[in-house]
Amino acid sequence: MKKFLNTLLLSLMVLTLSACGGSVSEQSAAQTAESGSSESKPISSETEEQSSSSKQTASDLPESSDEPGGSENTARRISVQFGENIVIYELNNGTAADSLYEQLPLTIEVEDYSTNEKIFYPPEELDISDSPAAQAGSGTLAYYAPWGDVVMFYGNYSANPSLYELGQAVSGGEFVSRMSGTITVAAVE
Repeated sequence: MKKFLNTLLLSLMVLTLSACGGSVSEQSAAQTAESGSSESKPISSETEEQSSSSKQTASDLPESSDEPGGSENTARRISVQFGENIVIYELNNGTAADSLYEQLPLTIEVEDYSTNEKIFYPPEELDISDSPAAQAGSGTLAYYAPWGDVVMFYGNYSANPSLYELGQAVSGGEFVSRMSGTITVAAVE
């Protein structure tokens, strides 16, 4: 895919330069194509601007995702705040994560469960129809379907076919073990 995008960028740059009356030496174009790199030294400032806009066009293309529930890389983050501490989770593209996200913001009680997790019960059941199984360790945000609770793991756990991953902690994961009382769960804009 990267080689295809590099070739596409090179073709766009050559077409743009030829349409504007600019020229690129054959040797420079061949070196760029052989190296597989879309970066080359600009001939003029006009070429640099055109190259830059071509790069932006390529980076604006949606990335495909192998995750269930989506074809675009649309990173969604939520915050879980208790007191002055905040944990940020990045949600995956599963339907259970979508269901939780749609219920935000929530102010809710968190509970201890076992020695490796904190849990809370969202107001509505989450749709698990197209959600990945939870398979990671500490820092995982998951949904335990039989009980209808959201689980924030701060230690390792065993795989369970009824446990669906919602996302992973990207900051503040060290605070999860100390959570107690009322928490606020909100979308991070």
